[in-house]
Amino acid sequence: MNKPIEISASILAADFAHLADEIKKSEEASVDRFHIDVMDGHFVPNLTIGPVIVEAVRKHTRLPVETHLMIEHPWDHIDAYAKAGADIIQIQVECYGERKASCQQYGQYPKEIDHVFAAKLRADLKKIRSLGKKAHIVINPGTPLITDVLGDCDGVLVMSVDPGSAGQKFMPRVLPKIEQLAKAFQGDIGVDGGINGDTASLCVKAGARVLITASYLYGAKDMRVVVAGLRSLCV
Repeated sequence: MNKPIEISASILAADFAHLADEIKKSEEASVDRFHIDVMDGHFVPNLTIGPVIVEAVRKHTRLPVETHLMIEHPWDHIDAYAKAGADIIQIQVECYGERKASCQQYGQYPKEIDHVFAAKLRADLKKIRSLGKKAHIVINPGTPLITDVLGDCDGVLVMSVDPGSAGQKFMPRVLPKIEQLAKAFQGDIGVDGGINGDTASLCVKAGARVLITASYLYGAKDMRVVVAGLRSLCV
């Protein structure tokens, strides 16, 4: 039996001047979890959210909070985000391998690798779990599916856009990666980037079960309709 669809509300597209209200509206729309994009201006060009915002969100919801660490040296920050209240900590595999020639220097994006330093990545996934949190890996569009550590993580997030900003167009070329993953992995399979009613359907057919939505959700006239529509894709 297929797993039910879960909707993760990416607060990057929410109104930060009224964040508590946005969280409440999201809950009333029946989202399943909250997604927090952490960007450091190095792994990706933009700079966004730190542990203080994670802690603030945590105070206003009992739903799971996932933090997507789009940052260099994530191992230096795992403890801080766990302490701030994240239930799920997502780390980029591109921080655990030799970068491709096109993205080895500062200011070169997107970050991509061909192979992973499995021992180091496995150690950080183990650390996340030791803190009582779920450990997920994240894979950029230009990085092939990393299978070395699937047995050590609770979920895999497939990026369907190059990370760093909201509102980008979905990349269909990631669908075979999701299909391959669905055949090899029983944990959470999420997809993030350019998700709407049409692209979400493609992702669900490929095997994704966690849909992360930002502008499609927070830009809607009725968030409940959006969430119900995405969740119905499991039927």
